[in-house]
Amino acid sequence: MSVEQQYIDLFSQTEAMICRHSAEALNAPRAAAFADFERLGFPTRKTEKYKYTDVSKFFEPDYGLNLNRLEIPVNPYEVFKCDVPNMSTSLYFVVNDAFYNKALPKSHLPEGVIFGSLKEMAEQRPELVKKYYGKLADTSKDGVTAFNTAFAQDGVLLYVPKNVVVEKPIQLVNILRGDVNFMVNRRVLIILEEGAQARLLACDHAMDSVNFLATQVVEVFVGENATFDFYELEETHTSTVRISSLYVRQEANSNVLLNGMTLHNGTTRNTTEVTLAGEGAELNLCGMAVADKNQHVDNNTTIDHAVPNCTSNELFKYVLDDQSVGAFAGLVLVRPGAQHTSSQQTNRNLCATREAHMYTQPQLEIYADDVKCSHGATVGQLDESALFYMQQRGISVHEARLLLMFAFVNEVIDTIRLDALKDRLHLLVEKRFRGELNKCRGCAICK
Repeated sequence: MSVEQQYIDLFSQTEAMICRHSAEALNAPRAAAFADFERLGFPTRKTEKYKYTDVSKFFEPDYGLNLNRLEIPVNPYEVFKCDVPNMSTSLYFVVNDAFYNKALPKSHLPEGVIFGSLKEMAEQRPELVKKYYGKLADTSKDGVTAFNTAFAQDGVLLYVPKNVVVEKPIQLVNILRGDVNFMVNRRVLIILEEGAQARLLACDHAMDSVNFLATQVVEVFVGENATFDFYELEETHTSTVRISSLYVRQEANSNVLLNGMTLHNGTTRNTTEVTLAGEGAELNLCGMAVADKNQHVDNNTTIDHAVPNCTSNELFKYVLDDQSVGAFAGLVLVRPGAQHTSSQQTNRNLCATREAHMYTQPQLEIYADDVKCSHGATVGQLDESALFYMQQRGISVHEARLLLMFAFVNEVIDTIRLDALKDRLHLLVEKRFRGELNKCRGCAICK
């Protein structure tokens, strides 16, 4: 039996249950997405965009799925005390793929701002969700996106009305919880209307040490003159597989910062596709991965300059130790007529051992003649002369290696536009390089 067949049979048997425990706006594209999944199947290395990660093999095991939406016995507000010093946030939780609404933060969001269960908001504001849900995540082109759309029942909605500024950062903690090997399929829908501003920090944590497979599809709509910062931090464990697809559309004069950081994981595959659809739009797309043991981190990005006079800056850095594997494939597409495009793409990679492997594939496709575009990629090892210089001044070789690796990734951390979060990440990265537990102060569940 093929890998896909077990899920085709499962969907056929449980479609009514899946729809009953979701909302009409989420159910509307479900059948078409399932048909796309039947046609496409899971991507393998034969698919160009997935040639560095065989996604299909991770779906072979028999995972539990909570399609009947049974209540998970955990109160994250009691066991998870995430404390980023000097940064006050509005803190929310998703347990597996369900928004936790039994307790909510005391601080109130500005009037008109919505942050809550995608399922509940689809029932309360169906016209809003129907207008945006599934409009960027094209199920006809990607098998994992189609699979997620067919099985997802809940997730998170962030909506910021016109000209509303959300001063306090919003923090979303995704907790994986299960007694058996478990699969979650999570959706996130983010809508910023004209002139709106918001900042969202999403953290992934695993509460139990069973095998987890998490698929996630995030759709982000950023209106004219809107500003949005989206930070993703993964701190799970080596038995976790994370497959995430992020789709972003920017309108005129919008400003977006995307920063994805993988500090501890098992296997991670991140797809990011951004369309600069309005003139004057600016994008800063950054990423960082620290991996050791047999960990695997694969980032695949596409920046589509669809109109003239837009700017994009892309920076990804990897530090790979032991037998870890990293991959980066980044495409910058400048369409015909997209004159005066400015785009810079940089990928820098550090292999701390000869057993670590890095695959990098920077790409430019330019169909306009008045542009400023550049790209570059390097793969290297620690600078032996710098190590020697530091040892000559009394620094041990172990400490010298840590300092050089820490300095290497600082450039990505420094793109963060929240000083308190930037300081916290400096500390977490240093702990990660030292092999210490990556616990937030007061956190009772982080592994």
